[in-house]
Amino acid sequence: MESSEHASKGLEEGVLLTNDNFNGPKDLKDDDDGDLKKNSGDEIERESWGAKMDYMLSMIGYCVGLGNVWRFPYLCYANGGGAFLIPYLLMLTLAGIPLFYMESALGQYASLGSISVWKALPIIKGVGYAMVTISTLVAIYYNMIIAWSLYFLFASFSSVLPWHHCGHWWNTPECMESSAVANRTNTTANFSRISPSEEYFHNRVLKYTDSIDDTGAISWELALCLLLSWIIVFFCLIKGVKSSGKVVYFTATFPYVVLIILLIRGLLLPGARDGIIYYIKPDFTKLLTSQIWYDGASQVFYSLGVAWGGILTMASYNKFNNNCYRDAIIVPLCNSGTSIFAGFVIFSYIGYMAHELKVDVGKVVAKGPGLAFIAYPEALTLMPISPLWAFLFFFMLLTLGLDSEFVTIETVITALSDEYPALLRRYKVAVLLVACIVMFLLGLPFCTQAGIYWVTLMDTYSAGFTLLIASFIMAIGISYVYGVRRLSANIKEMVGFEPNWYFKACWMVISPLMVLFIFIVSLVEYQPPTYDGNTYPAWAAGLGLAMAFTSIIMIPLFGILAVFRQEGTLIEKVRAACRPEPDWGPAHVRAQLDEKEAINQSQKLAVDRIPLQNP
Repeated sequence: MESSEHASKGLEEGVLLTNDNFNGPKDLKDDDDGDLKKNSGDEIERESWGAKMDYMLSMIGYCVGLGNVWRFPYLCYANGGGAFLIPYLLMLTLAGIPLFYMESALGQYASLGSISVWKALPIIKGVGYAMVTISTLVAIYYNMIIAWSLYFLFASFSSVLPWHHCGHWWNTPECMESSAVANRTNTTANFSRISPSEEYFHNRVLKYTDSIDDTGAISWELALCLLLSWIIVFFCLIKGVKSSGKVVYFTATFPYVVLIILLIRGLLLPGARDGIIYYIKPDFTKLLTSQIWYDGASQVFYSLGVAWGGILTMASYNKFNNNCYRDAIIVPLCNSGTSIFAGFVIFSYIGYMAHELKVDVGKVVAKGPGLAFIAYPEALTLMPISPLWAFLFFFMLLTLGLDSEFVTIETVITALSDEYPALLRRYKVAVLLVACIVMFLLGLPFCTQAGIYWVTLMDTYSAGFTLLIASFIMAIGISYVYGVRRLSANIKEMVGFEPNWYFKACWMVISPLMVLFIFIVSLVEYQPPTYDGNTYPAWAAGLGLAMAFTSIIMIPLFGILAVFRQEGTLIEKVRAACRPEPDWGPAHVRAQLDEKEAINQSQKLAVDRIPLQNP
């Protein structure tokens, strides 16, 4: 092992000990659970995954979320069926997997969260703060969707599903049951109706008003469901990745069990074949439009969680020599495979519903909350033992949502704990408790009668083009300022080999261009948010843009701070802010340097305590 002075020099240069000097786990000071022992001071040691499978299931659970079930199938149907897979898989190959690899490699190399990891490149440390801000905003409203799932889950405990029939106090004269639709005499193409499931969601669960201006009252039922969802999140994360890593053995695998059961049952239903044909029938003329390429790229980008901070955070708890290259292939492929598989499940039931209602599949297909809480629940009412199938479906939605929420919250807590370890790491449970309480209180407006408008507003602006800007700056900064050669050397130090030319080409050229393409199209195609035909007032759209810029402003703000904290002329300051900080590097090297510093300090104190001899 080289001297600490050599290690310190390597830290300053950004490339640490080579493979000849690093012999894997035996150089690390691990305890039985794989955590670094304390070497000096009172700083609390950083936890790590209990097992490799904990990390893999957590990452798969994080990437495979509600969007795989309610967004991908609709995008595939709307963009030419099977033809959509061409841009989708191409974008996955050229942007999704390379950027996933970049993030996971950075996090694993330094064992630091999404803020502190930018010791590698201080001038873009604001990207880390932007990631934390985005994750915080998303966590607040995402748990409301989990609360809706809990509400429907509890409502499924009945002999007859409450959204099966009309005639309840929340129904209107326009409500038309499935049996009435199937037996109707009006077969015109422009036939429309309001289903019992739609009125149940809008008039019973949400009790929504006509505008975001009309807040209305808080629903205590939704507030209790929201509270319960935050309680679940808190107790599952109370021991960090040690506890969440065990919970995901159920929450990450259960959705696959339910999807398989639902697919087997769905394929046996009449009309299922028609629904699946609608889903996969290719229309290659769509490839000539920009929309299909934008939808394919955005679906890959958002479903993988690039630039959210979750990939960095979860990888930071890995062993130093974990094969992050293999992980960067497996996790994105599992995510995409799940999306495609979920489409077969969803459209088998959509086809069955269209068959029973005697309408075209296009009349019943929906996306987002409309699919999860209106269209699919109605399809379940047409099946025997419908409460059982409803329970399975909404329990699946619950587990899908919780996995993503776990990582999103852990991203925020880890980032703060790593950035201020002496202050916060010792009290990580208290920080988690305060964060859950504050986010619950901030989520109470979602429980009002205007709650759906607030959820839609935050969904539109909190993680839209802000993610694209953060990921573009991250890709450019790491590729051209930190350097692909340096990153490749870091990866070789961990796994024993450098990334091939494909990854280097994607990092430097292809992936940034893909992100820039999505950003430009999103600006061109921008439309103010609406819900159920109700437009938002100007003040609401302005508030949404302000919320988006809250995260974006972090990038130039902390970039300027990083420059002016340096010494010398302006040019020298900028150059210094574009170099890694002196303590940038693997955790085991930082621990060795801390240990040496502690020894030197103790020796100095010992010398100071030696009494002076009288002459």
